[in-house]
Amino acid sequence: MILPPVVTVPLMIAAAAVGITLIYASILDAKERRVPHKTWRPALAIAIPAAVWVYGLTILADWQAAVGYLVLVAVFCGFFYLFQAVNLFGGADAYALIIITACIPFYPLEPFFGASPLGFFPFSVLTNAVLINIAAPVAILAKNILEGNRAPLPCLLLGFPVDGRSIQNEFGFVMEDIEEGEDGRLVRRFVGFTESLGRIVRGERRLYTKDLRLHPKDYQREIALYRKAGRVWISYGIPFIIPITAGFLTALFMGDILFVIMKAIAGM
Repeated sequence: MILPPVVTVPLMIAAAAVGITLIYASILDAKERRVPHKTWRPALAIAIPAAVWVYGLTILADWQAAVGYLVLVAVFCGFFYLFQAVNLFGGADAYALIIITACIPFYPLEPFFGASPLGFFPFSVLTNAVLINIAAPVAILAKNILEGNRAPLPCLLLGFPVDGRSIQNEFGFVMEDIEEGEDGRLVRRFVGFTESLGRIVRGERRLYTKDLRLHPKDYQREIALYRKAGRVWISYGIPFIIPITAGFLTALFMGDILFVIMKAIAGM
């Protein structure tokens, strides 16, 4: 979908502001595992007026098509907010996706491999982010196989063992339940994906290594058990906002990876 300059220019301005902020937020999240709300304010100050201008022009040009896109925007933003509310997304991840969806509904420019037929830019960002994120488990599996680490397959894809004596210096959440029996022996088991997801939905927060680092007095028992265990499995600690940023940049300049793959399979 080729848009006139009066639409593409504000979209490109919004994309530049959001893109720079995403890169900065990714650096913050990688270093500190925290992205303050104020990080998004400069981008919003630029992107919101641009988005209002774009929506206004779209409504004037074709109000029926505009309503369709506004419904898509509302649905996507609603789902991202819901995922954050039930702890399936981090706050920064949800904010980033909501800002992209609300402020950049269309492709700001024609990407190298072309835009997807729907022309809904946020969907391409999301699918690209998910596909890019899938590459991490493959690399983790290879690492665990090479190191001879043994665990259920989902754990081999999503985590790796670390030294229990310095677990608080790592990034991720603990993937094992470890208890000490009456005879002093440790009883340990892996927490499966389904069980972990159920805990999140029930509001039972996972134990992150960051909690051990920031609040050691509250987790003295757990820290002692991890030290005694020797090695403890944790999830890999790559914040999802990094794949979101990569998905944003690839969607902006290259296009929709999933659409490109489907075209290649279909021989188009």
